[in-house]
Amino acid sequence: MAGGVHRVFVSHLSGVAVFDPNGDQVGRVQDLVAMLRVGGRPPRVLGLVVEVVSRRRIFLPMTRVTGVESGQVITTGVINLRRFEQRPTETLVVGELLDRRVRLADGGEEVTVLDVSITRLPARRDWEIDKVFVRKGKGGALRRKGETLTVEWSAVTGFSLEEHGQGAANLLATFERLRPADLANVLHHLSPKRRAEVAAALDDDRLADVLEELPDDDQIEILGKLQEERAADVLEAMDPDDAADLLSELPEDDMERLLTLMQPDDAADVRRLLAYEDRTAGGLMTTEPIVLRPDATVADALARVRNPDLSPALAAQVYVCRPPDETPTGKYLGTVHFQRLLRDPPFTLVGSIVDTDLRPLPPDTPLPSVTSYLATYNMVAAPVVDESGALLGAVTVDDVLDHLLPDDWRETELHSGALGMSDLPEAADGH
Repeated sequence: MAGGVHRVFVSHLSGVAVFDPNGDQVGRVQDLVAMLRVGGRPPRVLGLVVEVVSRRRIFLPMTRVTGVESGQVITTGVINLRRFEQRPTETLVVGELLDRRVRLADGGEEVTVLDVSITRLPARRDWEIDKVFVRKGKGGALRRKGETLTVEWSAVTGFSLEEHGQGAANLLATFERLRPADLANVLHHLSPKRRAEVAAALDDDRLADVLEELPDDDQIEILGKLQEERAADVLEAMDPDDAADLLSELPEDDMERLLTLMQPDDAADVRRLLAYEDRTAGGLMTTEPIVLRPDATVADALARVRNPDLSPALAAQVYVCRPPDETPTGKYLGTVHFQRLLRDPPFTLVGSIVDTDLRPLPPDTPLPSVTSYLATYNMVAAPVVDESGALLGAVTVDDVLDHLLPDDWRETELHSGALGMSDLPEAADGH
């Protein structure tokens, strides 16, 4: 830790043990996976290659890494044990960047890469390569002659993608800063062949976000061109309600095969949603709202609300329930809205400030009634509770709008959205 910035040199990570939250060792770090970007921008670190006990090499996304400390890596505990396969747009940091000959941007002197450091971006879970440790002179990494120095990634040339390239890697690097909805716009206008190339090159979490923004036909086409195990991984990364909507469009045999390939907990959430009618509160809800026990504090609630992966609608309130605190929960006690959390002292128990005035929605509530509920009470989300009083999930206003707008609303938006087709690089035409 230096100057408040969490920075780790890759050489210090190689061979480091990886632990789950319970302290059990999962494996050891063998390499890091990064994606190079256009124009000398620092590469984004996608994840770690971890060798598990069976000597199988698996991929651990950085979004599943909760800590990179001295001599260890801590994970969320949710790990996919499928064998790691490097994709065309991915670069192995240890295997492909270290010992590489590059040039200093200032003066063009040739240097050898001895190490690189990665840093976690403030207030986000994203990591990127920020600095390069190099040795001047023509000797390789094993030679001890020549001055060594640490420079910014942008201070060396010979790494980054060329601006004029038209492969999937260059497309991906060009579009990386786009919001998922805008990248969906781009994908929609690509040729089917190029669309499949870019989709195959996206990491699972990014592809999941983009699929949620695409019309049904595009979703089905892209999912159908992925290997089934990869398709299951992407469905796991999607919000359960969006995954359920997509699976419901597939033939029953295909749907069941993909559900079987998914992690049991993820598949269980999706199966529960598939059991409800499409245009009801149960069919619209997400099964992953913020749930807290009544003895949690306001500070606990605000910590959960700060999660950058939550949509604004889900972060606008927390639901207070008896254990268990995963849906379906114990007895639903009420809701605490974000504004109330800001008004009360951090040590206040959420059980003492719940709003019990608004009735929750039964799962069979039809869409018009859900819409009226949100509009009448100026809500952006509403709890869905079954007959026994258990919280099943929450309906958010964005999911309601998806079903209220015309069937072709995404198509209309894709043609007139903020990212016009004139903004796309030449490579996007699919030639």
